[in-house]
Amino acid sequence: MAKAKRLPLPKRFNAALTEDAYARLRALNADWGLGNNYVLVVLLEKLDSFADPAALERAFAEFIAEYGAPSSTNPKPSRMAADRKAGK
Repeated sequence: MAKAKRLPLPKRFNAALTEDAYARLRALNADWGLGNNYVLVVLLEKLDSFADPAALERAFAEFIAEYGAPSSTNPKPSRMAADRKAGK
């Protein structure tokens, strides 16, 4: 049996999560047998393959309406924001 490849994870950062978000992350970890880092990699790298863009936009808009968006020291428009402005 061939040994599975190991995916290198060169970017590291601290992340703060709500209790509910952390519970979901741990549940996915338990369901799939992946560490938290790999669960986040799958979710973020494959997001476009399973998330409806309109639903994702609504989720972010609702979050920002309730909690606001922190100001950034280096604001860069995202691809999704640029697509929205372009009417895509």
